[in-house]
Amino acid sequence: MNARSWRASVTPYQWLVLFVAWLGWVFDAMDATIYAIVLHPALHDLLHTSSGPPTTEQIGWYGGIIFSIFLIGWAIGGITFGILADRFGRAKVLIATIIIYAVFTGAAALTETWWQLALSRFLTALGIGGEWAAGAAIVAETWPEDKRAKAAGILQSAWAVGFFLAATFNLMLKGYGWRVLFLIGVLPAFVALLVRWWVKEPERWARAHEQQAPPLSAIFEGDLRRSTLVGSALAFVAVFGLWGSTNWAPTLVREMPEMKGLESALTSTYVSYAIMALNAGAIFGYLGFGPLADRFGRRPVFAFMCLGSFIMLPVTYLVPSSYSGVLMLLPILGFFNNGIFSGFPIYLPELYPTALRATGAGFCFNAGRLLASASPFLTGWLVATLGSFGRAASTVALIYLLGLLVLLFAPETKGRRLPD
Repeated sequence: MNARSWRASVTPYQWLVLFVAWLGWVFDAMDATIYAIVLHPALHDLLHTSSGPPTTEQIGWYGGIIFSIFLIGWAIGGITFGILADRFGRAKVLIATIIIYAVFTGAAALTETWWQLALSRFLTALGIGGEWAAGAAIVAETWPEDKRAKAAGILQSAWAVGFFLAATFNLMLKGYGWRVLFLIGVLPAFVALLVRWWVKEPERWARAHEQQAPPLSAIFEGDLRRSTLVGSALAFVAVFGLWGSTNWAPTLVREMPEMKGLESALTSTYVSYAIMALNAGAIFGYLGFGPLADRFGRRPVFAFMCLGSFIMLPVTYLVPSSYSGVLMLLPILGFFNNGIFSGFPIYLPELYPTALRATGAGFCFNAGRLLASASPFLTGWLVATLGSFGRAASTVALIYLLGLLVLLFAPETKGRRLPD
């Protein structure tokens, strides 16, 4: 089936659902990325005392704590709102979660201490995590069986677009300070209106909703237990690697020797270009996972992404001695390290029946995230111990070996019908 024929067989409403969920994920990613971009200047201001500015080790330490708190909030939100999406509807939860993460991203602009910033990021993360579970479920249940993987790949590409959007705003507003970027994060609230006006609950959910909703414990019963353990472990590996290493790329760039002494606005420009380079590669990873998974299977492509991430993290963080060298390697790293996330909106909904789909997918993706919440904290500790972000991130890359081991136990879902 060629590209034109598969697109022609998709209804306008199915495209509409994908677009609205995609748009929600774009701003989801933008709001998640803003902190990584402004981490250094924000903590430089918030940790500044009468005795002077904070050290690199202090920024790494407190930055890691806030990253970890953010991931904990993401996990709690994903699990909680996943359950609510199965009980009250995907569209309703999409609206609620988008408003939550938009409002509290804006609230971060008003913070005066590092712990206030941590609290606002925790509340933001509740919405971001919940929006993932509802969005993945509503697209999987609305699109045709044979086109789910492609739709999920398009949906995941929203993250790269959101990263680009965050970097673009950082370029446009580089002279206005870090607080303005958080204020821009309020924009996604308008997407909630589109959901309210245009998107209805999937027929699959409506039929399943007529029956009593099963409890969370059901995802640990029978054959679902294996799916839950494998899905959670894979998500743990992917999130641990991303937040423990790749999302420190802006700070890595700021710490490069040639950045020393540059004006803050110019350094911010270089950071934005680095984020764009990383996500240029990520787009290919996001869009490529679906077609590759349809051809070779879900497990082999997950393994390919894990192996590539394991190799590219130390290569990217340790080999280059200049900004231009990092800029050349970041797209390759982004293809693997970010591209693996396209597998989750494809694979996780295929593991569960409709009545448990958002619950199961939300639990796996976010239980793994809860476990991985230690990764930024660990990276901060490794920075203080090993003396550089490069060595710390390269050590974190070992987690992908665990991913390859987990895949030995993962069920293959290629060609299977979405369970009712």
